[in-house]
Amino acid sequence: MKFQEKTLEVSYKSVVILRIMLSLIFIIASTNHFFNTEKTVSRIENSSMGFIGNILGSPEIAVILSGIVMLIAGISLILGFKTKMTSIVLIAVLIPITLTVQVGQMTTLGPLFKNVAILGGLLFFSMNSNLKIQKQ
Repeated sequence: MKFQEKTLEVSYKSVVILRIMLSLIFIIASTNHFFNTEKTVSRIENSSMGFIGNILGSPEIAVILSGIVMLIAGISLILGFKTKMTSIVLIAVLIPITLTVQVGQMTTLGPLFKNVAILGGLLFFSMNSNLKIQKQ
């Protein structure tokens, strides 16, 4: 399938709303990583692909580091600062989280596809970093 470069007109407000709503999940999730670290680590250890949580050492380190990255990147995204780079960073955090906690657990298909939808929003911002306001 060959994609042609086309221009699409969208409401600037809709892009801002999407960016804000998308960032909130990372800001809220980061606080969960800080204040419910043990519960998050337990979810990693009990998941079928929990070994991914051990890549950086202990799962506690992975949970705290991912919380820090999600908080900083979430705030950056909500402010519209470096949206392309921020989106790429969040994609890099979201993929291992999704693989570790959601993949392979039939009871969590809803959260798995929630993460797929979030990934779609992040891909939007990573691919459309040159969004500009046009005067009419």
